[in-house]
Amino acid sequence: MYNKNMKFVLISVEEFKKFANQNQYRSFTQTSEIASYRESEGWTSYYFAVKEGEEILAAALAFAKPTFFGKSLFTIPGGPLLDLEKTALTKFFLSKIRSYAKTHNGYVLQISPYYELIQRDRNGIEVEHGFNHQKVVSALQSLGFKPVQHASQPKYLFALDINGRTADELWSEFKRNTRNHIRKAEKMGVEIREIDEDELPKLKQITESTSERRNFTDRPLAYYEKMYRLFVPKNEAKFILAEAKIDGKTVPLSAAMFIMYGDEIIYLFSGSDQKYMRDYNAQYLIQWYMIQYAAKHHFKRYNFYGIQGLPDPNAKDYGIYEFKKGFGGHVIELVGTYESSLNAFYYLNKMLAKIKNHLHR
Repeated sequence: MYNKNMKFVLISVEEFKKFANQNQYRSFTQTSEIASYRESEGWTSYYFAVKEGEEILAAALAFAKPTFFGKSLFTIPGGPLLDLEKTALTKFFLSKIRSYAKTHNGYVLQISPYYELIQRDRNGIEVEHGFNHQKVVSALQSLGFKPVQHASQPKYLFALDINGRTADELWSEFKRNTRNHIRKAEKMGVEIREIDEDELPKLKQITESTSERRNFTDRPLAYYEKMYRLFVPKNEAKFILAEAKIDGKTVPLSAAMFIMYGDEIIYLFSGSDQKYMRDYNAQYLIQWYMIQYAAKHHFKRYNFYGIQGLPDPNAKDYGIYEFKKGFGGHVIELVGTYESSLNAFYYLNKMLAKIKNHLHR
């Protein structure tokens, strides 16, 4: 049952920041920096909240962008920011956002809460007596939300909880092979450094070749440049390059982009030159460099970010999970991405998308 004193309102960027910075479900995708980036790509930003008096109980940064016939996709990546097990508040907030989106030419509302569903261990197995938030799924379904199967936001992550442990303590929990790879990289003279904006083409060259090899779509250079300008001046991102002297020349071996938001570091994008991966193991040294940074600066979590699903030795990208698992940590299963149709155009859009996919096969 709804609290009669709850109000659905639009709030200022400053109000949202203040709330988000203290919220345990915060996500870097729910920041004004990401809003700035998306606005440069043609999205409109909305800062929604539920208030009781002057107190904010829940908030969300939503984005809208017109697609076919002027109808807009509304999306809340990494949000909304609230405890989804507070069912009455969740239902009130999402129903109000749905209504707002519907009256602003929205045809669908998507949400991807940064909210854990089931507690899992390093191998993806459910932890006995661990938390299980399945009732959140029931609440979303009762509001007409359906799971999105192929969403851009990952449902499964891999993360290392630091929680005050030193770099040496974390090192002791790495797999032996992982420690050996790091030692080998150091022995081979691999150097790690943070790069300036004018060196981003070096990172882009590596990520692009990696995307071609592993068959995924890389971001354009302009994306990395915008993210650098938005986050690095605030010390909320690092762009890292691993290099070594080979035949008298300094050669880029591996590169990665990290976001530092709240109490976690997120390993967002990376790539490695395939010619040197086996001999130099630079990708391992980059992780060790940033894990040490996380421990020294008292971050609570080192987030290796997405894995394809629950660990499956037969899966195409199982090696990525194995790489991350070598540093310790555990699998995180999020609630996932859900969407709710707002009008009949939703179904027309689904049909048009199927036709488009069929034509591009």
